[in-house]
Amino acid sequence: MFDLTDKVAIVTGGSRGIGRSVCVALAQAGAYVVVNFRSGEAAAEETLALMRAAGGDGEILGFDVSDPDASENAVKDVVARKGRLDILVNNAGVAIDQLLARVKPEDLAATWAINLNGTLFCSKAALRTMMRAKTGRIINLSSVVAESGNPGQAVYSASKAGIIGLTKTLAREYAKRNITVNAVSPGFIETDMTSSLPEAAREGILTQTPLGRIGRPEEVAAAVLFLASDEAAYITGQVLRVNGGMYV
Repeated sequence: MFDLTDKVAIVTGGSRGIGRSVCVALAQAGAYVVVNFRSGEAAAEETLALMRAAGGDGEILGFDVSDPDASENAVKDVVARKGRLDILVNNAGVAIDQLLARVKPEDLAATWAINLNGTLFCSKAALRTMMRAKTGRIINLSSVVAESGNPGQAVYSASKAGIIGLTKTLAREYAKRNITVNAVSPGFIETDMTSSLPEAAREGILTQTPLGRIGRPEEVAAAVLFLASDEAAYITGQVLRVNGGMYV
């Protein structure tokens, strides 16, 4: 099951956290995985090493997903060299937490540019190739707060909610080309983004999580792997929630 042999995948923000785990899972299943990073080339190389240790292969590719030209050129480059693009995982994201009254315009712009515009730009570039092939998988990373809301995350939650709307629309637009578009919505996962939370905040989140524990990046990656596989061929426009019951 979940055999991705001969498939080519791009994972944005693949140098660490959930993105790294997704890269390893896809590579282990047989896909050739392109690990995108914006900064931190050394971390991306670590991801590549983990992929190869798991029996997979791939490469690293630095580009800024918020730059439409860079995103388009990166996809063209991969397709020119590998001959195809089967899977796009839009994982790159940023969270700048603050009450809305204190949000700086530049923080809002940065969040929107990476989380939502980046997903749009990379999807647009990938869809051109997938439409010609009449097949493809796009998996977008949203967040539990897109549906539940969370104080101090107005901008982040709005950007992640936009990803859900985009997912559902693209699923309808490209279903006739045999392209599926789905979202994975993680809850509280142990990553660099969540590790800096105060202990009181972590305990508060755990009390809202029926399973009573923090999720692992590998558990999110497993959901992405499923949606990227042939076994999920009849699933599109859906949000797969990996949140321990935090939002149901």
